Amino acid sequence: MNDVLKAIEERFSCRGYTGEPVSETDLKAIAKAALQAPSAMNLQPWRLIVVTNKALVDRLDAAAMAHMKTMPDQTMYNRIMERGGKVFYNAPVLYLILKDPVARWADVDAGIMTQNICLAAESLGLHNVIVAMANIPFNSPEGDELKKQVGWIEGFEFGMGVLVGHGSVTKEPHEIDWEKVKFI
Repeated sequence: MNDVLKAIEERFSCRGYTGEPVSETDLKAIAKAALQAPSAMNLQPWRLIVVTNKALVDRLDAAAMAHMKTMPDQTMYNRIMERGGKVFYNAPVLYLILKDPVARWADVDAGIMTQNICLAAESLGLHNVIVAMANIPFNSPEGDELKKQVGWIEGFEFGMGVLVGHGSVTKEPHEIDWEKVKFI
C-alpha cells in the first residue's frame, strides 16, 4: 500500500494530546501541504493561521468552554465535559483556516485544505482532529481580543480548525461501510 493510502487508512480523530511541541520542520511541511490544496478556479480563497503558542491555544480552549457553558442548549458543553472538558484536547497546535466570505466555493475549498492538513500531519506521524468548534472562542465575549491575538485577517470568516500534535490516546479508524458506495 502506498504512503497516501496508508495515511488515509490509519488516520483517526485524536481527542487527546501530550502537549509536546511540534517541530518547526513539521509545522512548515503541513502548512505547505495546506497551501497546495486545489481550489475552484485556483482562487485560493483562504488564509491559514498556525497557532503554536500553547498558552494561547489553552486560552482559546477556556474561552470556548466558558462560552458554551452560557448557551441555552447544553448539548455541546456536556459532550465536551464527558470527553475531559477541553475543546482543544491539550493540543499544542491549531491550524486555523479562514475563508473569503464572497468566494463562491470557499466552503468546499476550506474543506479540501482541511483534509490536506490532516493527511500531511498523519503522514508525519502526528495525530490530528478536525475541530469545527474552533470558531466558538471567536464568537465569545472575548472574541474580538482573541481575533487580535491570533492575527485574524480582516474581512475573512472562520473556515475550519485542525488540531495537530503528539497523541496521548490511540483509537482505531472508523469502520468503512461499503453499502454507501454504488459502482455504475
